[in-house]
Amino acid sequence: MSYETMRLDVQGGIAALTFTKAETGNPINGTFCRDLYDVAVDLSERCNVRAVLIRAEGRAFGYGGDIAGFLPRLDELPRLMKQWTGDFHTGILRLQRLDAPIVVAVHGVCAGGMVALAAGADFVLASDRARFVSAYSGIGLACDGGASLSLVHRMGRSHTRRFLILNETWDAAAAAEAGLVDEVLEGDEALAARAQELAHRIAAGPTRAIGEIRRLLRLSGEVPAEAQMEAEAQAMARAAATADAREGITAFAQKRQPVFTGK
Repeated sequence: MSYETMRLDVQGGIAALTFTKAETGNPINGTFCRDLYDVAVDLSERCNVRAVLIRAEGRAFGYGGDIAGFLPRLDELPRLMKQWTGDFHTGILRLQRLDAPIVVAVHGVCAGGMVALAAGADFVLASDRARFVSAYSGIGLACDGGASLSLVHRMGRSHTRRFLILNETWDAAAAAEAGLVDEVLEGDEALAARAQELAHRIAAGPTRAIGEIRRLLRLSGEVPAEAQMEAEAQAMARAAATADAREGITAFAQKRQPVFTGK
């Protein structure tokens, strides 16, 4: 399946999703939102995806909302926001519900909804020249893309409040200090290499068990302790029924490295 604003390549268990509108800074508009939704549906139907790597072409990871597209449509912008976020949010949620963890490689400017998208990933890597721009309140808008969830989960309420309300811009080091970024790499080439390496490492893991862990972590703090621990019990039972659990336990007993297949 082809998309207008992004490209999906699946090989060796890694789904590489690349934003391709480099000439305009990979803006978030109706087409981008629909493409993300369709990509998420596509990936949810694949049984061979064990890691997702998100990256972008061009000088920026993404400038956020398509301001040039907003201007001539200001009167209908409230309706468009409801329409576009329907696709954008559902796409993000379905990506987050996959068993396959998500690695995001950020270079250049990452603004607005692109910050939210990145923050929702399991691992956020950034070039030392990356910049993270809140953007929302600077143009009189609230936040979307799950920013009020993913940023709080990563940085806590205090950092998130300051970043969003004061419309701050952070370099990669500041973003890492706040918890938004997991690793900072020196230059775009090192970033690309590390992101690929991490995706390969994840793809070699017990995918279904990792998926259970992903969902448990997202549930954490949202339900009472008893419900969280029961969810852990059910997740352990499901993981114990997998071929990877049998392989992992057997390999440990035989003092060898396990070979997981994601099943």
